[in-house]
Amino acid sequence: MSKDFHAILVRPLLTERGTLIQEKYNQYLFEAAPTATKTDIKTAIEKMFKVSVEKVRTMIIPGKFRRHGRGGGMLPDWKKAIVTVAEGQKIDFAQQSGS
Repeated sequence: MSKDFHAILVRPLLTERGTLIQEKYNQYLFEAAPTATKTDIKTAIEKMFKVSVEKVRTMIIPGKFRRHGRGGGMLPDWKKAIVTVAEGQKIDFAQQSGS
């Protein structure tokens, strides 16, 4: 399996709620590719951040309607992943290791 890990994990979601569950439950939020599976996400995080992943939960977030002048359109659907990291480990986004 030679998948590009940066294509699987689009970006980390740094939100107020994400920071709260990060401190309280050791969970991290990511935007993932819509075609990525839980196994793909787990492998990508373990290789990129050198941590042990306990659980991955995913959900499809439906796109919202946005107006553009008189018309409007829909934003695309996207996938959110909530990753639980082993106790005592943490992901540091500033010191991302791996390539």
